[in-house]
Amino acid sequence: QVQLTESGGGLVQGGSSLRLLCAASGRTFSSNAVGWFRQAPGKEREFVAGISRSGSNTYYGDSVKGRFTVSRDNAANTVYLQMNSLKPEDTAVYYCAARNEGGVAWFPVQYDYWGQGTHVTVSS
Repeated sequence: QVQLTESGGGLVQGGSSLRLLCAASGRTFSSNAVGWFRQAPGKEREFVAGISRSGSNTYYGDSVKGRFTVSRDNAANTVYLQMNSLKPEDTAVYYCAARNEGGVAWFPVQYDYWGQGTHVTVSS
């Protein structure tokens, strides 16, 4: 079992930056690929970014490429999402998720563990 806890969300102005954290407890976190997803009101959960077990491979959704950076510190059991040049359309609840098997996946159903989410609100 892996327990995930997100933090770092908040209310910011457009153009600002935030860093989200996903802290893991339970089994060794380095054995899990991790994805960040977001869900805005009335919309489906959307893939934002993903990182492989070692951190050597990263993936991004088209809407955040060039603005967001995902990284991880396995010794600290933490994955980060650095969000720069935030836009109002980035407003959502952000979730991190981990997989038991395989690499980064693009769909929520492919993940085994989820955090409770952290709210990000970007004002114009």
